[in-house]
Amino acid sequence: MKFYEGSIGDKMTRRKGGKLPLPNILRYGINLAQGILELHSQGILVLNLKPFNFLLNETDLAVLGDIGIPYLLLGIRLPSSDMTHRLGTPNYMAPEQWQPEIRGPISFETDSWGFACSIVEMLTGIVPWHGKSADEIYDLVVRKQEKPLIPSGLPPAVEKVLLGCFEYDFRSRPLMKDILHVFKSSENGGEDDGRWTDLGSTTVSDRKHSTTGYTEWFLSKDHLLVGDTVRSRKPSNSCKPENMDVPEGNVVGVEYSTDRDGFVLVKVHGIHDPLRVNVLTLERVTFGLAAGDWVRLKEEDKRHSPVGILHSIDRDGNVAVGFIGLETLWKGSSSQFQMAETCCIGQFVKLKSNVLSPRFAWPRKGGGMWATGKICWILPNGCLVVKFPGRLTFGEELGDFLADPAEVEVVSFKNCPGVVKKYQHLEDFHWAVRPLLIALGLFTAMKMGSFVGKRIGRSKAKRQSSVIHNDVQHMDHAGSGNPAWLPPPVANILFGEGAAR
Repeated sequence: MKFYEGSIGDKMTRRKGGKLPLPNILRYGINLAQGILELHSQGILVLNLKPFNFLLNETDLAVLGDIGIPYLLLGIRLPSSDMTHRLGTPNYMAPEQWQPEIRGPISFETDSWGFACSIVEMLTGIVPWHGKSADEIYDLVVRKQEKPLIPSGLPPAVEKVLLGCFEYDFRSRPLMKDILHVFKSSENGGEDDGRWTDLGSTTVSDRKHSTTGYTEWFLSKDHLLVGDTVRSRKPSNSCKPENMDVPEGNVVGVEYSTDRDGFVLVKVHGIHDPLRVNVLTLERVTFGLAAGDWVRLKEEDKRHSPVGILHSIDRDGNVAVGFIGLETLWKGSSSQFQMAETCCIGQFVKLKSNVLSPRFAWPRKGGGMWATGKICWILPNGCLVVKFPGRLTFGEELGDFLADPAEVEVVSFKNCPGVVKKYQHLEDFHWAVRPLLIALGLFTAMKMGSFVGKRIGRSKAKRQSSVIHNDVQHMDHAGSGNPAWLPPPVANILFGEGAAR
C-alpha cells in the first residue's frame, strides 16, 4: 500500500488562517472530481468528503483517501445497514444523508454537497457549521434548509456551481462531471486575488428557469436525441400542466450550442411543419413515463412504500425510483410500474380511513378523526412534509409532520360532501377560523339582540305614548262640556262626594 505524507487538511493547518490559494484549490478540485467521477462510474458513493480525507502525493496531487469503502475494497460485506450514517461527518453531510430512508435517497449528487463543503473550507479556512453540535447542524441543514456560506469574489462559474451543490433537493444539484467542467474552465481562464476575508451572501444567485422552476443542473441531466418522444415540461411541483405547447411529439432535429442549451425540431400530430422548441422546456417520455412522474409498484414490497418518484428512465425502459424506506434509488424496469396520483405543494391531505397504523405520526382532531394538513414540501423519495395550519402550536411543539403518499388522500371543497364537511375543511386553513367564526357569531347575536331590544323598546314607547295621548284627548273632551268638571278623585276630596255612600 502506498504511503502519503499528509492531507489537504494537514496542509491547511500549517498555513496562516488555514486558507489555500485559489489556483491550488482549483487544481485540487479537478484531481478530486476526477477521482470521485471514476468511483461514480462504478456505482460507488463516497459520502465522507472532507479535506483531511484528501491525501497529497509527492507531486502535490490530491488523491481520495478514506472514502468509506474499505470493506468493499477488501471484499468484505458491510457490517451493518447504517453504514451511510457512520461514514458521514455532520459538518459535511447533505440533508438526505442524515435520514436516507426517510429524507433520501442518497445518490451521486449527495457527494456534490460534501465536495462543495470541502471547497468552501479550503477557501475560508473554516469548517462548515464550525462550533455547532450534530443536533444543531441537523436542525439547520435538514429542518431549516440553511446552506453553508460561500465567500464572495470567486469566479462567477465557480460561485454558481457551489451554490448549485447546496440545493436542498439533490436532483437540482450538479453532477460531478458538471463540477469538473466548471473547475477546468476556471483553471484555464481564472484569476486569483488570493484573498477571501468576508463571509456573506453571494452575489451570484442560482437562478431557476423562468418557466419551469427547475435549476439548469436539473435540466441538463438528459440530452434529447432524434427519435425521442417529448412533451412540454410541467412547472415544478405543479399538478396541472400549463402552457402545453407540445402535448406530445417526436424529435426530428437537434441543434445544441456549446453551453448544452439549444433547440430541437418537434413533429406534433396535426401540425404540418415541425416546431422549433427550446430543449429546456421539454422532457423526454419513454414508455409513457418521464423523470419526476409519480409511480406505483404493481407488486408491493412491505419493506418500503409502494408509491415513489421516478428519478430517471433510459431509452431501454430501465428506471431509478426513490421510495420511502430505501436508502438508495430503486433500480428496475418501467414495466413494473403504473402511474400514481400526483401530490403537489399546497394540496390538503389526510390519512385514508383504512389506515390504522400510519408509517409516521399523524395528529387527530377532536372525536378521534385524522386531522387534515397542507403539503409544504415534497422530498425526492415522495415523502410529504405536511403542516397543520388548523392546529395552534406553542413554543417548540412540532409544527410539521411526514406522510407516506400511499397512505393519504387529497381533501378539497369539491370532494367534501355536505355543508358540515365543507365547514370542517374551512377550519383546516387556519386555526383562527373557528375562533373568528365564534366571535363573529357572538357579535352578530349581540347586534341582533340590541336591534330587537331597541325595536321592542320603541314599540312599547309608542304604545305608552298612544295611551297618554288618548287620555289627554278624553280629558280635553270632558272639560269642554262642563267647565266645573274635575277628575273624580279630586271631586271626592274637595266636595266629599260619595263619602256617605
